Amino acid sequence: MAEKEKLLSQIPAVHRLREELSRKHPGLPEVFYLRAARRTTEILRQEILEGHLRGLSPEEVFSRAEEILSEEARPHLRPVINATGVVVHTNLGRSPLAEEALEEILSVARRYSNLEYRLSEGRRGSRYEHVRDLLRELTGAEEALVVNNNAAAVLITLNTLARGKEVVVSRGELVEIGGSFRMPEVMAWAGCRLREVGTTNRTHLRDYEEAISEETALLMKVHRSNFAIVGFTKEVSGAELVRLARRHGLFVVEDLGSGCLVDFARYGLRREPTVQEVVASGVDVVTFSGDKLLGGPQAGIIVGRAELVERIRANPLNRALRIDKLTLAGLEATLRLYLDEKIAVERIPTLKMILMTPEEVKRRARRLTRLLQKALPERARFSVVPTVGRTGGGALPLADLPSFAVAVEVEGLSPEELHERLRTGEPPVVGRIEEDRFLLEVRTIFEEEFPLVAKALKRVVEGAGA
Repeated sequence: MAEKEKLLSQIPAVHRLREELSRKHPGLPEVFYLRAARRTTEILRQEILEGHLRGLSPEEVFSRAEEILSEEARPHLRPVINATGVVVHTNLGRSPLAEEALEEILSVARRYSNLEYRLSEGRRGSRYEHVRDLLRELTGAEEALVVNNNAAAVLITLNTLARGKEVVVSRGELVEIGGSFRMPEVMAWAGCRLREVGTTNRTHLRDYEEAISEETALLMKVHRSNFAIVGFTKEVSGAELVRLARRHGLFVVEDLGSGCLVDFARYGLRREPTVQEVVASGVDVVTFSGDKLLGGPQAGIIVGRAELVERIRANPLNRALRIDKLTLAGLEATLRLYLDEKIAVERIPTLKMILMTPEEVKRRARRLTRLLQKALPERARFSVVPTVGRTGGGALPLADLPSFAVAVEVEGLSPEELHERLRTGEPPVVGRIEEDRFLLEVRTIFEEEFPLVAKALKRVVEGAGA
């Protein structure tokens, strides 16, 4: 007991520890120093009373306090190394932005901007002007509008064009995506009534036609995004719906979900309908995301007939759903890259990762393996193994991306323990476990992150051997 009392007496006062932390690490909010000092003394006191601490030096106390201060001052939202092989990873922030987009966001964020000001005329303008012409040129649509995400785009479109009336949709397209986004519920909140037609696997044009009544506002087609129906199937194309709608004086709306401006079939992947194709088919309004296959910031993009898009723009909901200047800056920079497809597929990280060939992925896996072997010559084993990557983000659900990963084995650690330590380290490294192996999927690891992965793994291995 006397030994514990002696150790307890060596714990510095909170105010002294706080002063020392603020002197050595100036510039932080005062509350961080106070929290770190309090947590340090509480942890030390508990360890002494429980018999886990037999000695205490001033250097050790301050080192513990610095570690806790680092935790307190660290932002809760922070960068993560994505080693999962899922390119558009919803839980990890979806699409990383191109350097051009990051530069524009920083430039606009740092200073004032012409967000709603026409410099040429010296009067108020519209924030949508910064991307409207680009979207019209890239998609072939008459008009364009951008809101804060695609769920919002669908909501405001239906609320504007079908409030109080029926929307006819195939039963096989009543999707639910991540975050419990359910198309029937969105329709209900938009104030319109759902009219299901067809069956789960087969819907015919006559099903739509038989459902049309005086209560019908529009026909809707929904991209299934994160699942596919295969086998004995039948669905109606947007072009067929357009011809039917014209005969009855109705509109056609198509929700493309992820949306893409590049024909992936030209690069050897499964074909995905492009926004340009859907617009050209005559669909009146098309909605899609800005932060999935497009590879830009989170946004919901609405393109289509000028008259209808203008009506959507005038909806009071638009004020609540509009995007801010940072999103606009990132989106404009991303769209500019699409003016030359060769540049887009090279500079937009999402496209570059998706279109990376298996040979290039394998070369990158070998480079990472050599780096890891150099950093950790003992107690860890590495091997390059074939895997399958995924597009993610509710896009291209049937598209396998032949890939390669680095399998990591650390003496004394199970794959689950290894993953947990990497995931909770700094920087966090999120990989995946497959066939009782921990894998680092290199398709989604940036080249400049390779040394960070090596350092993170080295800390884990050294910690396991302590």
